Amino acid sequence: MELTEDQLEVAENEVRRFLPRSLKVYGFIVLRNRVQSEPVTVLVDKWPKFRVIVCKPSYEKESDVFKDILIFASDATILEETIRIPSVIEWSRYLCIGSSRSQMEIIRAVAFEKNVPGNKLSECHMMILEDESRLPSTDCSGFSSGFSLSSLSESHLDLVNQTWKFGKHPGTLGMIRDMIAHFPSRCVLDPEGRPVSWILTYACCAMGMLYTLPEHRGRGYAKALIGSMAKTLKAQGYPVFCFVEEENAVSYQLFTSMGFTEDPSHRQVWFGFNNF
Repeated sequence: MELTEDQLEVAENEVRRFLPRSLKVYGFIVLRNRVQSEPVTVLVDKWPKFRVIVCKPSYEKESDVFKDILIFASDATILEETIRIPSVIEWSRYLCIGSSRSQMEIIRAVAFEKNVPGNKLSECHMMILEDESRLPSTDCSGFSSGFSLSSLSESHLDLVNQTWKFGKHPGTLGMIRDMIAHFPSRCVLDPEGRPVSWILTYACCAMGMLYTLPEHRGRGYAKALIGSMAKTLKAQGYPVFCFVEEENAVSYQLFTSMGFTEDPSHRQVWFGFNNF
């Protein structure tokens, strides 16, 4: 069944019972309940004590494939039954699905039975802020003269898109535009007002797309942005977490040094299906 706006507020509390395993879906619902952005459909197997919840973005064109479907389940058997329903997962179209590594095995098995090809896009550590005292000051005292903290605007859209690893895909521009317009972001501006380092918030409430232009690295901008963004999210009542790709040891060490921790047994995975 599809949840109404009122039911989403109740669902937020229900999903919270399964933290931290449900953090990605929980963050999505928390942000959705407070910020109106692009349309989304949230489905559950039953109400109110659901065992599977699926968050589906609206697909208006093929390039919208980069809007990922988020899935959490407390019951593996019900998960398998639910994602076989055509109205829940449209297996005939291009799909990007994010879930835990263990639940992704079930999703991939169903896709295989339906002869739907899939490939892994990313596997990440889920890092959660546990020790806020290790976050740095949010002032600009350590910046070069004329550099300042600010938020991103739509005028920065092309720069952010061009430097993101998936930015060449036609669907990313609209997704990043929505993130900048509706969700928290932070950046370091040079004296001419141009971003040299930035961080955004995904629709699931995770911090992400952290990037510093090569010629400005080693100056502490990334650390300042993480601290500023984490405090902003915390002050607004949002969960504070991020995803770090397994091969990105530098970012892993950076977030760890700032009070973020992970459960080594838990990984988040994104798969693309139908030749994504």
